[in-house]
Amino acid sequence: MKIVVLVVLAFTLACCSDQVVDEVIAALKTELQSTNNRQRSYRKTIPIFWNEVYPAGGKTLYCSRDFDGGYHKQVNIEHVFPMSWVMKGLRCGDRNQCRRNSERFRFIESDMHNMYPALSEANKIRSAMAYGIIKGERHLRLEMDPKCDFEVDFRKRRVEPTPSARGEIARAMLYMDDSYPELELFKRQRDMLIQWHKADRPSKLEKRRNDVIERLQGVRNHWVDR
Repeated sequence: MKIVVLVVLAFTLACCSDQVVDEVIAALKTELQSTNNRQRSYRKTIPIFWNEVYPAGGKTLYCSRDFDGGYHKQVNIEHVFPMSWVMKGLRCGDRNQCRRNSERFRFIESDMHNMYPALSEANKIRSAMAYGIIKGERHLRLEMDPKCDFEVDFRKRRVEPTPSARGEIARAMLYMDDSYPELELFKRQRDMLIQWHKADRPSKLEKRRNDVIERLQGVRNHWVDR
């Protein structure tokens, strides 16, 4: 049933008139805001994320690549706090099992404060690797954006994002750590993220994003307001 719903959403957004799309989005927003968001799911949140948070497009997280509003094959959604870490924290099984059996997982997975547009190639490479500082220069040449400042240490399973992305990453990670008791960051990583937050302050666009997500979810990322 969930797969059918996703297919119908994708078809509607791609093929139908603006009025029909607006009606679908309005219905999904109503459901997202109802029952204290307890019944929300990631699949139903996806079209709201693109159409409400990034209606005119924006920049990708890791590479600051411009993208227009609407569907883009090269741009997808990155969960900054990895979902595999959430699965481990909740002990709910693999991702399909968690989606099927854990209301708490569905709630966390669909939290838009943890969702950012990213080049699909960078998203795939990062996977669930931790963020950190990598000694030396280990730039990984991305086919989608060869100039992207994206460093990876596969042996230590660590990713070093460009300095201009570190603040947004830190605030998403810290928000998740504070908001969900089941999730936990090691003290060393949390201390590093706090330093990133201080060094790369929220932009006007990040503050606007926080306002929009609060309107949709009813909760702010308090780190953006600090």
